[in-house]
Amino acid sequence: MADTKIYRASTTAPVNIAVIKYWGKRDPKLNLPTNSSLSVTLAQSDLRTHTTASCSSSYPSSDSLLLNGQDQDVSGARTQACFRELRSLRKQLEDQDSSLSKIADLPLKIVSENNFPTAAGLASSAAGFAALVRAIANLYELKQDETELSRIARQGSGSACRSLFGGYVGWNAGTQADGSDSMAYQVAPASHWPQMRALILVVSAAKKGVSSTTGMQTTVATSSLFPARANETVPRRMKEMEKAIQERDFETFGKVTMMDSNSFHATCLDTYPPIFYMNDVSRAAIKVVETINAAAGKTIAAYTFDAGPNAVIYYLEESEKEVVGLFKAAIGDKEGWTGTRGRAVEANIAALYKVQAEASVAIGLLKEGVSRIILTGVGEGPVKTEETLVDEQGQAVSPK
Repeated sequence: MADTKIYRASTTAPVNIAVIKYWGKRDPKLNLPTNSSLSVTLAQSDLRTHTTASCSSSYPSSDSLLLNGQDQDVSGARTQACFRELRSLRKQLEDQDSSLSKIADLPLKIVSENNFPTAAGLASSAAGFAALVRAIANLYELKQDETELSRIARQGSGSACRSLFGGYVGWNAGTQADGSDSMAYQVAPASHWPQMRALILVVSAAKKGVSSTTGMQTTVATSSLFPARANETVPRRMKEMEKAIQERDFETFGKVTMMDSNSFHATCLDTYPPIFYMNDVSRAAIKVVETINAAAGKTIAAYTFDAGPNAVIYYLEESEKEVVGLFKAAIGDKEGWTGTRGRAVEANIAALYKVQAEASVAIGLLKEGVSRIILTGVGEGPVKTEETLVDEQGQAVSPK
């Protein structure tokens, strides 16, 4: 009798926001970057992808992926690369141990849910592919560690390799043509510097006009600034950032974060035709951060922008009143302040009065252009969960 069992495994995986940006590919097919990068993994209580990987002989013959209730195309080279590598590793286990169930060749049904807007510049593909790879690895009971799995996740989405670790995570660009040395590594766990916090100003939940993949290819091909960034600037900043994290030196962390964000967007602007991921609301956030730091007499807040207009502002827990308190006073009527974390922040009216004259235009733009805020902090890597998105009959179910 044929085995029609539904095999299932579930995980959650985090978003990461880079402080040293990944931009540009030396091999688009393998998702090999032109430069190394470094990120902060954010808490899954606020931003995560929840994924169940399942397989069964009773499923239709083709693999499938359901994301936020919508069918996704899994025929693309990136997704197929992840499936192929993970299946190969399972097949090796089955060949070595005849007692294992023969599931490597069964059709896969993947069901995922994000608790944040997809394709809005919030690193949804990083969390998505990290969760996909980790969930299938759990389903297949693979023994490979996060470093090994990061090589596979990288082929789905470059920054996904960093979401396989918690805390502060580097991605080594590598030099090998086959990508064997292009993998993620943990710079420090979340517990090393748990005071790190992030305020995310969601400027637009719309899909961005120029995809990251297209933008990278055009920048590499046309930007005169890009070679110096990839070959000189980023290697130097990687060392500075790793040292700042090890020493818990926020001033250096903040300055390098902001300078690298500026450098990345300068190469986008230097691309032909130019790419504008930031907008007036993004620049208003920069202005407010600058006034906060000027008032403090040191760097206590650091902005960074990925390939989108949303501002991510890093700060330490001790500076929450000066940083988040001011933003709450300035734009306190947005979705996100009503949660437990948001309600706990006291609106810093006094600080707002001090910067009002210098940043009144910027504050007006933020009031008009920010749709919601997210308060979060440094967090852990993927977590195995018993909460499944596929029931015992193989049907997709909504998360509880």
